[in-house]
Amino acid sequence: MSTGERLDGATVEVIRNYLVSVGEQMRRTLVRAAFNPVIYEVLDFGISIYNADLDLTAEAAGITSFLGANDYAIVKGVEYVGRDNLAPGDVYLLNYPYWSGAHSYDAMLFAPVFRDGHDGPAAYLAVRAHWMDLGAKAPGYVLDSTDMHQEGLIFPGTKIVSRGEVVRDIIELIRFNSRLPDLTIGDFHAQLAALRTGENRLAQVWEKFGGDTVDQAIRQIIEHGERVARKAVAALPDGSWTAADYCDDDGITDDLIRMEVKVTIDGDRMEVDFNGSDGAVLGPVNLPIGATESLAKATFKELTTAREPSNAGHYRALTVKADPGNFFNAQYPVATFTQWSGIVAFELLHKALAQVLDDIPASSGGDEPGFMALGHDPRTGSDFVISNNEGIGWGAHKDHDGANAQQHPSQSVVRNTPIEVLEHKSTVFHERLELIPDSGGAGRHRGGVGVLRQVRYLADGEVLSMKKKSKTRPWALDGGQEPEPSEMVLWPGTDRAKRVGMYRAAMRAGDRFVNRTAGGGGYGDPLDRDPAAVVADVLDGYVSAQAAERVYGVVVDPSGAWRPTPARASRSAAPGS
Repeated sequence: MSTGERLDGATVEVIRNYLVSVGEQMRRTLVRAAFNPVIYEVLDFGISIYNADLDLTAEAAGITSFLGANDYAIVKGVEYVGRDNLAPGDVYLLNYPYWSGAHSYDAMLFAPVFRDGHDGPAAYLAVRAHWMDLGAKAPGYVLDSTDMHQEGLIFPGTKIVSRGEVVRDIIELIRFNSRLPDLTIGDFHAQLAALRTGENRLAQVWEKFGGDTVDQAIRQIIEHGERVARKAVAALPDGSWTAADYCDDDGITDDLIRMEVKVTIDGDRMEVDFNGSDGAVLGPVNLPIGATESLAKATFKELTTAREPSNAGHYRALTVKADPGNFFNAQYPVATFTQWSGIVAFELLHKALAQVLDDIPASSGGDEPGFMALGHDPRTGSDFVISNNEGIGWGAHKDHDGANAQQHPSQSVVRNTPIEVLEHKSTVFHERLELIPDSGGAGRHRGGVGVLRQVRYLADGEVLSMKKKSKTRPWALDGGQEPEPSEMVLWPGTDRAKRVGMYRAAMRAGDRFVNRTAGGGGYGDPLDRDPAAVVADVLDGYVSAQAAERVYGVVVDPSGAWRPTPARASRSAAPGS
């Protein structure tokens, strides 16, 4: 067929699914080949496929922020290298945060893909994953850097594979600057294997349908994506709405950081403006613009084309603003390593739009309040760094309760690390892991509950508490109640007991920590909650009998029988109730 000839819908849909399958097979290759549990257990990666014009064609499920940041990073990387300098078999490494849209350990490999008869690359593949160490000032995670040069080796788009051959000098540079070279280089090879899988599968798709046909199908897929997204935006109310929230601090001072967004809908276009936020701060919580665009894209996608695999067209109706030097547009050399601020900011758009859209839930626990364990394992004679993403409660909706103990909404398909893996790969021992009664915000619909985890160290090591919303509560809606924020308590039950948010501490053998995570915000007045639901919550252990009486006005006895308190009874007796 000639280039530009319109394809029938069935052919386009078949090719679209083939392209999605390419991303999925890349994903499976990465998971099977990775050395590091944060990749093969937690799924801390993002995989994207682009056409010759660097338009997103398909992606595989991964961390939401990585997927959107890849869109920004691939453009910056190709601009830096130069399209004419790309050759078959080349692979480039990009982790310069202001271009990559993430911190320096979230290393993106990208590769051009060529085909016969096409002038220049016919496609590009990107695979981003979290590497365990690239020589930053501290092992594990950097919580107190004040400029980029304390955050590890930087690669702005460096050729790490040349015409199919790994560049030994670059690998050796990484090896001699990493505290965990075997894991880091092993994960590089896993990403490289995923890229090669994608190249081979793309070649098969081109061979099956013809390159020009696939290119035309992609054009139509993107056109359709833009059309349906604009239609969805046009169905939303026009206007502007503003919301603010706070990140705990920057790791250097104790000052709260104000994050503000203004969302404007005008016809079939949406603008998201972060310029009301604070300026850049000294510590490593500033966000590169690629990360900011990514969190805005995620909410936009949710509102417009939630059930469709992503492509570039889905985002053409969206504009994201944050001036250089704003907290949401970090500029060299400000520190960016601790990007938990992006997780806290993720639901800002929800908070703004909840003023006009009643289908938006209350805030989740507001953070991904996990931890990282570091140390030396005497059983193996090796150092270890391992992390866990801890579950939080999701916010209540106008029609239902929030889910319990889920990964933060910004994490997409990401999982926690199983206890068996944590205990096998490190010297931590779990004494308790349970849901926390009364941790969900009360309401007509209740926020989901959070998680308590108590851990003891079997050998000397370190713990990093990972959370940036431990000072302010997650927000509720329509008269619902706000839950307590997340926290870690170090050395509980001793005279050294210390409540912390984002924090690094040395642990001796026998030392403990307790990690408590926030529940979701409530929706509606708790006194309007169905008494039968309150009784079920008490019997299931989500709500204590004391809270049922005090907050919900329902006295529950152990048999499940109940009676209203005077406050609930008087409300029920009121005219019109």
